[in-house]
Amino acid sequence: MDYLWVAIAFLSGFLVKQINLPPLIGYLAAGFGLHAMGVTPEESLYTLADLGVVLLLFTIGLKLNVGSLFKPEIWVSATGHMGLIILLTTVNCLFLGYLGLQYFVGLDWPAAALIGLAVSFSSTVCAIKILEEKGELKARHGQAAIGILVIQDIAAVVFVTLATDKSPSLWALGLFALPLIRPLLNGLLERSGHGEVLPLAGFFLALLGGELFESLGLKAELGALVFGVLISGHSKASELSKSLLNFKDLFLIGFFLTIGFTALPTVDMLGVALIMAIALPVKSLFFFLFQTSLKLRSRTAFLSSLALTNYSEFGLIVCAASVGHGLLPKEWLVIMALAVSLSFIFSSVVNTKSHHFYTRWGSRLKRVERLQRLPEDQFSQPSGTVLVVGMGRVGSGAYDSLCNDLGKDVCGADVDRNLVSAQNEAGRKVIVADTEDPDFWAHIDLQQLDLVVLALPKYQDIIETTYQLKQVNYQGKITAIAHYEDEEKALQSAGIDVVFNFYANAGAGLAERSVHLFKPDLS
Repeated sequence: MDYLWVAIAFLSGFLVKQINLPPLIGYLAAGFGLHAMGVTPEESLYTLADLGVVLLLFTIGLKLNVGSLFKPEIWVSATGHMGLIILLTTVNCLFLGYLGLQYFVGLDWPAAALIGLAVSFSSTVCAIKILEEKGELKARHGQAAIGILVIQDIAAVVFVTLATDKSPSLWALGLFALPLIRPLLNGLLERSGHGEVLPLAGFFLALLGGELFESLGLKAELGALVFGVLISGHSKASELSKSLLNFKDLFLIGFFLTIGFTALPTVDMLGVALIMAIALPVKSLFFFLFQTSLKLRSRTAFLSSLALTNYSEFGLIVCAASVGHGLLPKEWLVIMALAVSLSFIFSSVVNTKSHHFYTRWGSRLKRVERLQRLPEDQFSQPSGTVLVVGMGRVGSGAYDSLCNDLGKDVCGADVDRNLVSAQNEAGRKVIVADTEDPDFWAHIDLQQLDLVVLALPKYQDIIETTYQLKQVNYQGKITAIAHYEDEEKALQSAGIDVVFNFYANAGAGLAERSVHLFKPDLS
């Protein structure tokens, strides 16, 4: 592993983070900077990049609800949006060529359509990274974005298969029997325990799926996704995903660096890439209009559209295949690499303010909503005087203690529908709710709530929920958990009444539970 690119990547990511921008912007800049310095990347960098993408698709599979892909708001939005973008881009490329703009002159309609196909994809890596950092993968808009991305990835796999003149093996039909090995995979996961063997099992299964699919003429990333889906229903799927989190994030740094090594641009190429970047808000607008026309709420459509406002690494594959077949000039590969990089920067910056933008423009965005609501978008009224937000292990423990030990009337809330179903089956009262959604608080009766317990895993989500509570003039008390001292201070500054430091107070909680073991001294 080359020390130079590790050092440059760290310094670039570190400096960008200091100005409150996502580190991936620094990694992209580092890649172009290293390329400009004449650095030749080692093969290990590309290996790490490929491994990062495989692990990313595997962890998506662990959280994917396959049934959602067949909902009209997902597959119609994905396919309709792709068709519209291809059509409009084809027309625009031919028009710009007619005007004599460099690199567009001489393009025929098949070449223009290939450029349209390249820009129609959104980046799975970028979008999932953004949603994951914000803790929104299981939120309604996060699931909508993931569904659209998976449909796009399937379309990309079909294109790559056709473009490379490599047909899948007939043995690929046997992949339809993969659900039969689910008990074997679940047993393997069950016996892996909770230590270092568990993430190693994740590596093994992700790479196994990739190798199997690649040997049958399909994309390795698709195999990793499928194997993730196969074990997504297991009780340890969430724990496995968390155990792979840091590995995946580290390896994906290699992916962002490799984009900068694609080629060195000229000023003219940068100008064309900027034209393509300017079109990103239009791409987002079409996603929003498609989803709202299919009865998604404006907030869901808006936030998922922003997450999808980028160009994909698959665009580079489309351009590379087109250049290889002589359908596009080689300069378009460099232009697409620049456009992808610029789109990652744009998407990262915009999505850090996505909730703020919706709060500001929400009343206008709601004007395009359909009056009819999808079943998943109905608001549920919490019943009880205490609301526990976030029903993971910490939230469940708080719920039980408040309900059983203190006799409080408690209700839970979580964005994960599968988790909510499991909690209700366990006898707890839990509703599906995104507490960062101002519309949720506007539709419920706050007068009955005396206490809101925020047991969310990310303190940024706790701060946003607290902000929404303040906006609707909630008069009750708020408590929350923190993992680190700086988070504790930030939560207190946000106006939370009691902050429980998860790690610092664990010992006190254990001691409190142990007091009854001491027998009174009778002497």
